Amino acid sequence: TADGTDESGFVVVTFYKLVPLEDPRAEVAAHLQFLQGRDMDIHGRIYMNQQGINAQYSGPRKDAIAYADWLRTDPRFSDILVQISPALSGHAFPRLKLRYKQSLVQLEGGSCHLPLVEPSMRASPLTPSEWREKLEARKRLDSEAAGDTSEGRKLLLLDVRNDYEWDIGHFEGAKRPNVDCFRSTSFGLSEQEMDSTDPLHGVDKEKTDILMYCTGGIRCDVYSTILREKGFGNLYTLKGGVSNYLKSQGSAEWVGNLFVFDDRLSLPPAKFAEAGEEGCADNGDLSSSRWLGRCYVCGSEVEELRHRNCASIDCNRLYLCCGGCLEELRGCCCSECRGAPRLRPLLPGHQRYDKWHLYRDDASVISS
Repeated sequence: TADGTDESGFVVVTFYKLVPLEDPRAEVAAHLQFLQGRDMDIHGRIYMNQQGINAQYSGPRKDAIAYADWLRTDPRFSDILVQISPALSGHAFPRLKLRYKQSLVQLEGGSCHLPLVEPSMRASPLTPSEWREKLEARKRLDSEAAGDTSEGRKLLLLDVRNDYEWDIGHFEGAKRPNVDCFRSTSFGLSEQEMDSTDPLHGVDKEKTDILMYCTGGIRCDVYSTILREKGFGNLYTLKGGVSNYLKSQGSAEWVGNLFVFDDRLSLPPAKFAEAGEEGCADNGDLSSSRWLGRCYVCGSEVEELRHRNCASIDCNRLYLCCGGCLEELRGCCCSECRGAPRLRPLLPGHQRYDKWHLYRDDASVISS
C-alpha cells in the first residue's frame, strides 16, 4: 500500500462485545456468509450467543481488518475495541470456529444467567492511563500506609487469569492467582471462615477498590457481575485488558511478557506498542530484562518467557522449562511423564506440537 503496510502480512485480531442478540444463530450465519462470500482467509475462534460476541482470529491483514470493519458497520458493534497484534508466521490458529456457544467464556455453571449485558452490573472500565494512575497511587499508599487512602479506603489488585499466565508476566504487586483454569475461578465466593487461597476473603466490600485485569477484558467483565451480586461495590477493570494497556503505556508497572491463547503463547510488551493499529511489528526476542520466570522442574531462572507443552500426549501441560531440564526430560514436564507410554518427539526451540491425534494415529512418531 501507499503507506508501506504489507496487506498480506498476517496479524491476530481480538475483540468482544457484551450486547443483547435476539437471534445469535442468524448472526452466525450472516458472519459465515460474509467471510465465505468474499473468500476471506480467516482462522480462529468467533463465538456468539444471546449476550454478544467474543472473537480471536488471524489472517492476512487485509482480510482480518476488513472483517472487523464490516462488523463495525452494525450499530450494535460500532464502538467495539479492535485489538491487532503481529502473528509469528502465518496463521496463529489451525482453523476457523465460527459458531453459537452457550457461554462466551467458560465458567462453572455457565454464564447465561449472569447480567452480562447490563453495564451497571459490570466493573467500571478504566482507560489505560487511568489504570496506570491507580497503580501509581497504590504504590504510594503501600509505602505510606499499607494500602490505606486518607479516607480509610484500600486498593486491591486482582489478577483474573490463570497461574501459568502470571508466571511469565503481571502487573507489579499482583499476587499469583491460585487458579489453573478460569472455569474454576472462585475469588470472593468462599464461605469458609479462613481461606488463604482467596485474595478477596475478608475484604471490606464497601471500603476496598478492587482493580481487576485480564488479557483482553472479557474475563473481568464476566466475573465482575458475579462479584457485584456478592456485594462488592467498588469494582474497576482495565478496558481492553493488558494487551490494550501495553499498546499505549508500554511496560510501565508491568513486568515480563503477556501470555496469549494462540500459537504464539507469549508476546513482549514492545510488540504491542510497535504493532499499534497496523499490527505489523516483528516479533523479536521473547525474553524480558525485567522479569525472569522459574523452571517448573528445577526452579532455576528462565529467561525466555514462553511456555511449551509436555511431550506426553496424556499430559500436554503448559509449563516453563530451562534448557537443562528440557534435554534431560526430553520435553516432558516431570520424570513421571518422561516414562509415559505415549511420548511425542522433543521439538527444537519453541515449535508447537500438532494435534495429539496425529501422533496417536501414527505410531512411528511416538518415541521413548
